[in-house]
Amino acid sequence: MEMLAEETKTIAVLRQVILGYGVIAMNAQTRPLAVVTGASTGIGLELARQCAQHGYDLVIAADETEIESAAQSLKADGASVTAVMADLSTLKGVDKLVTAIEQLNRPVDALLANAGRGLGHAFLEQDFGEITRVVDTNIMGTIYLTHRIGKKMLERGEGRILFTGSIAGFMPGSFQAVYNGTKAFIDSFSVALRNELKDTDITVTCLMPGPTDTEFFARADMLDTKVGTEEKAEAADVARTGFEAMIRGESSVVHGLKNKLQVAMSGVTPQDALAEQHRKMAQPGTGRTQ
Repeated sequence: MEMLAEETKTIAVLRQVILGYGVIAMNAQTRPLAVVTGASTGIGLELARQCAQHGYDLVIAADETEIESAAQSLKADGASVTAVMADLSTLKGVDKLVTAIEQLNRPVDALLANAGRGLGHAFLEQDFGEITRVVDTNIMGTIYLTHRIGKKMLERGEGRILFTGSIAGFMPGSFQAVYNGTKAFIDSFSVALRNELKDTDITVTCLMPGPTDTEFFARADMLDTKVGTEEKAEAADVARTGFEAMIRGESSVVHGLKNKLQVAMSGVTPQDALAEQHRKMAQPGTGRTQ
């Protein structure tokens, strides 16, 4: 009888252990999933970090090998992280990312469409291949990914979308004309999409930062410009502002008082005057000398 009692006790303990593992597995599967693009460095990496620190698992993507080291650093925040190296300026690259997401067999709770590319110098001096890549990354790749993931959100009736726009979208971008034009598109597109989805539980938010301390200006060949050499916001602060606005379901958010004032002034300042102001910031050779 004592042996039978011990066996019964052992079975009960094993049942509790099995149930415990079941709860752990269930909790892992019920964590929300966020997709963050352009997440190898800068604002994108910090947006992914915000997601990880607030209980999201992650799929992160970029066209750089640094995406793997970014994934390792984000795992330290307790997230399950899938890294995808893909060129999101191409439909093939976006399809590669979507396939990786689908293989997880989990719904996307939040899409943070941050991937973007800049390009300095005068339009007619720029390489047209580089111009095309900026347009394809900032606009075509972004809206294609949003279309593919957004349709799944619509089927479920819920989700969050955060676009990284820019205050640059409010100014004619002399010596940055293509980039500013693409950001004007994103700033506008996000509000239109939000309106279309207003009767659903899908929120659309646009983060509009100003100059931020990232690799953007080096990659855009703008380190000899005023905007490239002036003091900038910290990427972590900008990302926190955007993430919190997304969670609150806000339409748009501009990071920083100076940037808010600049956006407000853009609404009452003639376009030619805004273009001249931008010229003084972005024209090559306007940077501070040491």
